[in-house]
Amino acid sequence: MQNQYTLLPEWAEQEAVLLAWPHESTDWAANLDDARATYFALISAINKSKAVVILLCKSDEIDALQVHLSECLAKDAQVLLVNADYNDTWVRDYGFLTVSDNSLNYPLSFEFNGWGKKFDATLDNQVNESLAKLCQQKLIKAPKVLEGGAIEIDENQHLLTTASCLYNPNRNGNMQVDEYQQLFELYLGAKTTTVFNHGHLEGDDTDGHIDTLARFTPLMGIVLQSADNRPHDPHFAELFKLQYEISQTLPKHKIYNLPLPFIVDEDGERLPASYANFLILNKHILLPTYAVAEDDEAIAVVQKAFPNYVVIPINCVSLVQQNGSLHCVSMQVPTNTLKPEIIEKAEQGVSVL
Repeated sequence: MQNQYTLLPEWAEQEAVLLAWPHESTDWAANLDDARATYFALISAINKSKAVVILLCKSDEIDALQVHLSECLAKDAQVLLVNADYNDTWVRDYGFLTVSDNSLNYPLSFEFNGWGKKFDATLDNQVNESLAKLCQQKLIKAPKVLEGGAIEIDENQHLLTTASCLYNPNRNGNMQVDEYQQLFELYLGAKTTTVFNHGHLEGDDTDGHIDTLARFTPLMGIVLQSADNRPHDPHFAELFKLQYEISQTLPKHKIYNLPLPFIVDEDGERLPASYANFLILNKHILLPTYAVAEDDEAIAVVQKAFPNYVVIPINCVSLVQQNGSLHCVSMQVPTNTLKPEIIEKAEQGVSVL
């Protein structure tokens, strides 16, 4: 079957961002207030980047949340609350991807099984059926397991991913690289697929998602979560090997090395804090920071990598407490994907579908 679709790079013009509101039945219960404060900051930054927010929310919280968001956000807030049931808020990995056939945009859904059956994802895996009703075109379903955070693609359809995630047998059994290449070509329009063998952060439940490690820029660059500032850190060797892989695979790309923060939880366990987990959104970079000394250097590095973008730092200490960060909780939606009436309703302040 010949490919008809191409996954759009993250720097394509976006009209919306999907988020899922943290609630007491998720793992956020212990630090719910802090997590929700981070979401307020994130929603505000998304709106400033000229995109609306499609916010998944439990039915019993919608009324109160509408009032709360209206009070806490600026008058020009653009948020559409959508009733949905979900296991957790990592919408990057279960929210639909957007592919194009050069004239129309389509929502594309892969199967999601809780990062290799680590967690229950029954509800997460059903969300796209509801979200598809908001889209102009019908939902395309791919019959394989794949998370959005596991792939990175540029405008030349060069797709990056990691062996540690891809070849976990709890995802697609013993599926091999040539089969994945065919899958990525068919559904995502990938002309080239590179599978990196190195790079992983302690505490990462995803088995090494690429969006915590290496990200493309529109100007032939790669932003790399490095550990050059911590040569004795346990991560140093693996991240250095990843840098070598990138330099060999993409020799014409300039590599921008991010510093590695050191963040632990209340039990002293290392958390997978990554500055590479940023969101590219309409000439803005929404960059996770962690209230540590490395934040300033990370901001400077990302600004060099994206000279034509505005960098907006967002404190994501609360998010990394649950082993994820900013990119993990968000999924961008390119322009002309959602129905015009959905965008129009979202632009009317804090409204409910």
